[in-house]
Amino acid sequence: MAVGVFDLFSIGIGPSSSHTVGPMRAAAVFAEELKASGKLERVASLRVDLYGSLAATGHGHGTMTAILLGLEGYHPELILPDEVEERLASIAETGTLRLAGSVALPYGVKDMVLRPLTVLPRHTNGMTFTVSDADGNVLHAATFFSVGGGFIV
Repeated sequence: MAVGVFDLFSIGIGPSSSHTVGPMRAAAVFAEELKASGKLERVASLRVDLYGSLAATGHGHGTMTAILLGLEGYHPELILPDEVEERLASIAETGTLRLAGSVALPYGVKDMVLRPLTVLPRHTNGMTFTVSDADGNVLHAATFFSVGGGFIV
């Protein structure tokens, strides 16, 4: 993978590219994968697990709110500041997010599972997204790592 000098600079909500831009991108990618799978309309529940450093500093670094925006389908380099405030206020008020921009799902920051003492083998900034249907069957799950500079693997 070639990385140019302009790849080192990320546009997005802050304060930390590893703790906000990367997680927001990961959540948006997860939402896109889910939509592409054709299973989005069957989603009844969502689980987000944050591991290691992301879990330990998530509240202070805005990780959770960035993830909510990503799950709605927003990308850090495209979302407008007014949209950030509007969507986060709506999610907080209603307790509902629009998964992949369409499916209303009861979910908020309080629903995220924080595992600060668990570090996944690949990197300290790990996160797993899992969605299930009404019977509890897992429809889609993915683990991402925010490896710095807003990059995810």
